[in-house]
Amino acid sequence: MLTALSFIFTLGLLVTIHEYGHYIVARWFNVKVLRFSVGFGKAIWQTKFGKDQTELTIAAIPLGGYVKMLDERELTQAEGAVKSKYSEADLSRSFNRLAVGKRMAIVLAGPIANLLLAILFYWILFSFGVVGLKPQLGEVAPATPAAMAGFSSGDTITKVNHASVNSWQEVRWALLSESTSDIPVRVEVTNIETGLKNYHLNVSAINQEDTKLDLLLQLGLNPQQPSVTPIIGELSPSGVASLAGIKSGDRILKANNEITDTWLDLVTIIRANPNQKVSLLVARGELERTIEVIPAAVEQGAQVVGKIGAGVYFPPEQKEQYYVTTHYSTFESLVKASKKTWETSIFSLKMMGNMLLGNVSWKMMSGPVTIANYAGQSANLGIKTFIGFLALMSISIGVINLLPIPVLDGGHFMYYMIEFLTGKPVSESAMMVGQKIGLTLIAGMMMLAFYNDINRFITG
Repeated sequence: MLTALSFIFTLGLLVTIHEYGHYIVARWFNVKVLRFSVGFGKAIWQTKFGKDQTELTIAAIPLGGYVKMLDERELTQAEGAVKSKYSEADLSRSFNRLAVGKRMAIVLAGPIANLLLAILFYWILFSFGVVGLKPQLGEVAPATPAAMAGFSSGDTITKVNHASVNSWQEVRWALLSESTSDIPVRVEVTNIETGLKNYHLNVSAINQEDTKLDLLLQLGLNPQQPSVTPIIGELSPSGVASLAGIKSGDRILKANNEITDTWLDLVTIIRANPNQKVSLLVARGELERTIEVIPAAVEQGAQVVGKIGAGVYFPPEQKEQYYVTTHYSTFESLVKASKKTWETSIFSLKMMGNMLLGNVSWKMMSGPVTIANYAGQSANLGIKTFIGFLALMSISIGVINLLPIPVLDGGHFMYYMIEFLTGKPVSESAMMVGQKIGLTLIAGMMMLAFYNDINRFITG
């Protein structure tokens, strides 16, 4: 239920914002808007609003939407009865009578609205402070790019290609952004024993074919594992631990009769027993009880590991040692949010380009099933995670719609750009051919996305 509701909310919000971008700019230019539809197909709810009595529609298929504007090109001679119901005052407000620059602004307004929404979401997240794990290295896996570059346990990553990083999240994003490059990435680290050092990390070895493999683990970069008492902190409401009766504040004394002095001891046993019964001796206050759990099997890279949906409780003093909270002013948050949106947009375009060139696997393309799954997971992890997911999805919708493919906003923009440069509109026949090509491309992309979704579902 959470997955379904999160998915519907995500698409409903992002599609509405996208179409509102088109709508509001059309209204600024005094275009008569006939219908504002969220979704395609048969209407399941409809009303009218505004001085033009625009139809507001929620349709049955929630995979998009549209804003229908009055356009004389759609009122053919065969539709004389339809055309006759519009006065000359109405026809003067037709979309086709606008100057080409204004038409370009209207088609760009939808994607821009999505990008502005992403900036707003990131601005909210940065304003409230970003909590992250400090980028301190634990054991460096042998025979990995990090080991070959010279990284060692105890290094703290401070810069990636001259850009400062404060957390593992920032390190991951910085390296992911460089993952399609053949040039080694310059990484600056500090170490209590050896001081400041620079390494050159080869990121071209990343396996783009398997989307399940963790980027940092492939490179051999592992966070330093703190020695923390195995006390349960946050619990996933639908996780194995919560459903078994484990509560926040419980201390795990033993797992399968093995003493668990640290959280790592507990994690090691849980990970080693996917779909296998694990007996936990739990201390709650002064009482001790045995609770049996069956860790869920989760694919992690080439391994299948057990997870129970439980996080560790970090004492405040240890949180300061291993975690960092970065706060930004209102203006700094806005600048950072804009930069994040820009970088993510450019990265998305790079990945699409590399897919076309065959440098990145088409398996990375996702459809509605995967999106719904991530919507549910992010909502389950809390409001901040869900807001971050919404920002990322809003960027994806904005970027995809800017592609110069007929039927998408970018395709219409391409037509109007040709008209602007040549001084005459693209012919109806050329637009019809473009429409067929665009629909074929979109249909092919949707089929591939659905195939990837089904394949992920079958293989877990």
